[in-house]
Amino acid sequence: MAPMKLYGPKLSWNVTRSALVLEEAGAEYEIVPINFATGEHKSPEHLARNPFGQVPALQDGDLYVWESRAICKYAARKHKPELLKEGNLEESAMVDVWMEVEANQYTSVLEVYEARLTKYKYLAGDFLSLADLNHVSATLCLFATPHASVLDGYPHVKAWWSSLMERPSVQKVAALMTPYA
Repeated sequence: MAPMKLYGPKLSWNVTRSALVLEEAGAEYEIVPINFATGEHKSPEHLARNPFGQVPALQDGDLYVWESRAICKYAARKHKPELLKEGNLEESAMVDVWMEVEANQYTSVLEVYEARLTKYKYLAGDFLSLADLNHVSATLCLFATPHASVLDGYPHVKAWWSSLMERPSVQKVAALMTPYA
């Protein structure tokens, strides 16, 4: 089977969010750059992949999936469903809750994260899930700014982040986000 194609620039945090889950899930994929400067994202070829003319877009055979969080769920369901805990109603509900928090509130809730992570190793429980992985690209971007020290006031959040950074998939994707790599 041909590798999946993930369309978009490596420096896009939505592309890296998707690449991280593909990597963590052990999926065979390649990143296909899209050149925004030339308007490639609005070309007929790319609009066939993503009708909104945005990135990322994932091609798996004849199937196209767009929106990074949808791509992550697809990759997890196909290659590593335990990241979603869909076989356990309570655990999957916690994965869903923390994915929603990441999508809508992550930048303003570190106190809540700290409280949660005093009780559990990961956000949804004592297991790695898509809820944790979805935070990586935004947090990597935070650490590239002068505001990286914000986590210093949250030791459990900082420990959670450190444990995520130890994962080979996170290290590989973090390297992709280096502008001159």
